[in-house]
Amino acid sequence: MDRFVYQGERTSLISFPLGGLGTGCIGLAGNGRLIDWEIAGKPNKGSINGFSHFAIKAESGGKVLDSRVLHGDFPPPFTGSLHRKPFAGFGFGPHRGSLAGLPHFTDVTFRGEFPVAVLEFHHRGFPGKVEMTAFNPFIPLNDKDSGIPAAFFEFQVTNATRKTISYTLAATLSNPLPKSNVHSLHETDGIYLLHLKTDSLSDESTQYGDLCLATDGSSVSYQQYWYRGTWFDSLEVYWQDFSSPGRLSNRVYTEAGGENHGVLAVHFRLQAGKTRTVRYLVSWHYPNVENYWSEAARKQAESYQMSKTWKNYYAALWENSLESARYALQNWDRLFQETLRFKNALFTSDLPPAALDAISANLSVLKTPTVMRLQDGTFYGWEGCHPSSGCCEGSCTHVWNYAQALPFLFPKLERSMREANYRYNQQEDGGMPFRLQLPLGLQHPGGRSCADGLFGDVMKVYRDWKICGDMQWLEGIWPSLYRSVEYAWIQSNEDRWDPRKTGVLWGRQHHTLDVELFGPNSWLTGFYLGALKAIAEMALF
Repeated sequence: MDRFVYQGERTSLISFPLGGLGTGCIGLAGNGRLIDWEIAGKPNKGSINGFSHFAIKAESGGKVLDSRVLHGDFPPPFTGSLHRKPFAGFGFGPHRGSLAGLPHFTDVTFRGEFPVAVLEFHHRGFPGKVEMTAFNPFIPLNDKDSGIPAAFFEFQVTNATRKTISYTLAATLSNPLPKSNVHSLHETDGIYLLHLKTDSLSDESTQYGDLCLATDGSSVSYQQYWYRGTWFDSLEVYWQDFSSPGRLSNRVYTEAGGENHGVLAVHFRLQAGKTRTVRYLVSWHYPNVENYWSEAARKQAESYQMSKTWKNYYAALWENSLESARYALQNWDRLFQETLRFKNALFTSDLPPAALDAISANLSVLKTPTVMRLQDGTFYGWEGCHPSSGCCEGSCTHVWNYAQALPFLFPKLERSMREANYRYNQQEDGGMPFRLQLPLGLQHPGGRSCADGLFGDVMKVYRDWKICGDMQWLEGIWPSLYRSVEYAWIQSNEDRWDPRKTGVLWGRQHHTLDVELFGPNSWLTGFYLGALKAIAEMALF
C-alpha cells in the first residue's frame, strides 16, 4: 500500500491541521470529521465545534435518492471519552457531536501528503462519487498567503449513474462564541458568506472573535440559524430539512441565543458521467491574545503599565473573517497551484518514503498552535503542546536550534526570532536566558544561559545571513552578537565557561537535555567552536 494512503483502522488517529502560519487550525480527521478546533489562540485537542460538518444529498424526479453526512464510519471505542459532562463521557457512547448516528459513508480513503489531504468517500448505495481536497496555502517565501486563518475545502462530485441527478452539497458551521450569537448573510461578486459573531463581548476581550462560512457556488440556499428547540431538536429538524426534496428555507431569529448553527447549501444538476467542483471555506478571526499561561507575566506587565494583551499578526492583514474569506476565495486558484507546486516538488523527489513522511509530518507543526505570530509579525514557538495549552514557552533557543525547515522555507520569519531574542532577551553582560517572555518587553525573571542555545543563536545568525545576504540586517544585530560570544569569557559569567579563552568550555554548561555538564565535552564545545568560527567569518565582511 502507498505509504501516504490511509484506510480502515489507519485513519483513526489522523488530525490533519488546516490553518495558517501562526493562526491556529482545524483538524481534519481520517474519516472526514472536523476536530481539534484550535482557532482561539491556544491548543484545544479533542474539541469539536458543535455539529459542524459537510453533507450531501442526491435527488431525481422530485424525490430524495439518498442523503448522507460526509463522514466515514466512526472508529471505536464506542464507550465514550473520560470527560465528565452531563449526558456525555465514559459510558454514554460516542458524543452526539460526532454525528455517528446519522447516515454516513461506510468507508473513507485518506491520502495525506502535507500540505494537501485528499479524501475519497465510499458507499455502495450513494448514486455518485465524492472526493474532498483540503488544504491551507503553504507557499515558501510567501508568509502572508501561508498565514490565512482559514481551512480550504474543494469537493468533486461525479454522477456515476446513467441518469441526470440533482445534488446538494451543504456545509454547517457552529457558532462557538458566547451568547448572544448574531448570524448574517452577505453576497458579493458571486461569493456567499455566512458571518457568525456575538454582540455580548467587547472587541478588546480575548474571547472576542468571529467566523465565516463561505462558498462561490452558483446556486445557493441557506439557513442563517438552525431551528432552536430543546434537547436535540436542532439536529433533528436540520436533518429533516436537509433530507427533504428541494432547497433550504431560511430561518432567522431576532432574539439573543447561543449554541447556534448556520448552513450554506450549493445545488447543481449533473448529467450521467459528469463532474462538478464545489468550494467551501471556513475562516476565523480571534484578534486578541494574552499570556494565559503565566500569572506572574501578566502582573509584571501590569506593574510596567504595559498592555497585557496583543494582536494576532493576521488581524493587521484582515479586519475580520469576512475579509480573509473573500481574499481566499478570490485568490483560490493561485493559492492552490502554488501550494501544489511545493507539495509536488517534495513528494516527487527521490527521497525515500520514510524521509518524506518525517519531513512532511514535521512541517505540519508550522500550521498548528505550537507557533504564533506576534503583533509585529515576530515568529514565536513553543517546544510543543499540551492538550489545552502550550508546553514550555519562549521560542526556547536550545530547542529551536534543531528546527531547520523555517529558515529555508520562510527565512524572514526565522530572522524575526533572532531579532526578538537579541532585542528583548539578551542581558547586559551578553548572557541570554533561553525563554523569550511575553508580552514583548517584559524583563526576564532570570536563569542560566544555555550553552547550545546561546552559541546556536550565533550560528543561526550566520546561516540566516548566508541565506538572505542582507548586510544591513547583519550590521544591525552585530553588537548583540559579539556580546553574546564574549559572555563565554567574562568574569560575571557565573558558570565560568572559558575565562582563559582556550576555545574549550570548562565550567558548568546547561543544555537542551535539561541537565548540567561539567568540564570539556565535544558536544557543547562543538557549538562554542562553531559560534567562534561563524562570528570570525562574519567579521571579515
